[in-house]
Amino acid sequence: MNLVWKLLRRHVSIPQFAGFFFANLFGMLIVLLGFQFYRDILPVFTEGDSFMKADYLIVSKKIAVANTLSGRSNAFSNIEFDDLAEQKFVKDIGRFTSAEYKIDASMGINGTNLLNSEISFESIPDAFVGISAAQWNYDQGGKTIPIILPRSYITMYNFGFAQKHSLPKISDGLVGMIDLCIFIHGNGHRDEYKGKVIGFSNRLNTILVPQSFMEWSNARYAPAATDSAPSRLILEVANPADENIAKYIERKGYEVEDNNLAAEKTTYFLKLVVVMVMAVGLVISLLSFYILMLSIYLLVQKNSSKLENLLLIGYSPSEVALPYQALTVCLNAVVLLIALAVLYAVRRAYMDVVVTLFPSLPDGSLLPSLALGLLLFVVVSLLNTVAIRLKILHIWHRRA
Repeated sequence: MNLVWKLLRRHVSIPQFAGFFFANLFGMLIVLLGFQFYRDILPVFTEGDSFMKADYLIVSKKIAVANTLSGRSNAFSNIEFDDLAEQKFVKDIGRFTSAEYKIDASMGINGTNLLNSEISFESIPDAFVGISAAQWNYDQGGKTIPIILPRSYITMYNFGFAQKHSLPKISDGLVGMIDLCIFIHGNGHRDEYKGKVIGFSNRLNTILVPQSFMEWSNARYAPAATDSAPSRLILEVANPADENIAKYIERKGYEVEDNNLAAEKTTYFLKLVVVMVMAVGLVISLLSFYILMLSIYLLVQKNSSKLENLLLIGYSPSEVALPYQALTVCLNAVVLLIALAVLYAVRRAYMDVVVTLFPSLPDGSLLPSLALGLLLFVVVSLLNTVAIRLKILHIWHRRA
């Protein structure tokens, strides 16, 4: 065995093996980085809304130039509401109700004031809000109002204000850090309330309060206001992908606030890009495998007469092949370890930015990438060892 090792060390080509090493490392890095990045980023586009079911659609009228210039309302009439409710694809329907009074708000985090502005409330029937009645309940006359904020609000805070002023980032689990003071004016009353932020919604672009609070507050602060027609409706449908929904919406000149559709398109393109990147990485890995096998073949061919002599004096094909196989397996193992180390460092760098933008993003894991790396290591090493053994056997049979 020592003779085979000495023969290998004397005639090994360092440049050829270095070429294999770096090509294999580059290919494995591309595959693992693409795979890990896809797993880390995918929840950004597929994350559901814990406050609304996936089969809820928000419908509004298209804002056309003609309507704007003529001053025509974009609200739904009772006839339009009833017509939509009678469609077979609609299981339930509800109105968005708007506050008819003036609201001023002051929002802060950990004593730092962030916002002083006039805002507006909306509400939908409680049946469309997926929160327990205990959380989404308002007692008439109470000074605490449950509130759901659009997630875009907190994203702007995390990525803009918090980043600039070194303030803590806010996620769903830290909503208690938000201090929201609400001042309501109307009908001779001016009262202060505390907003209790229940969470954030991906699908709503409005500040949502319970229907019970909306009805009570409109009666207290704007009793003279007539019930205004809703400008948006919320539908529960059997199948959001039903083509009859799209046809009806198009025919009536309505539009659906469908963030899910945009997310699905983005997810599709993300998958496409990742598949292409991983394919490039696999091609590079295959080329590195070819480089290695070419180097081994040239090395074996160069020393074929010496290897034949070793086989003739009693060395078995397995003993002759073992040093070459061990060399390739060790090179593959070093490539895997370096690739995983680089992957860990790169992932930490980009996850800092991702978590800043999306604090509620679940913690990912490197275990799937580790499993993929081990699979590539086993497959490539197995191919290497089999190919080397076949080459040695070819020499053995030629001399036999």
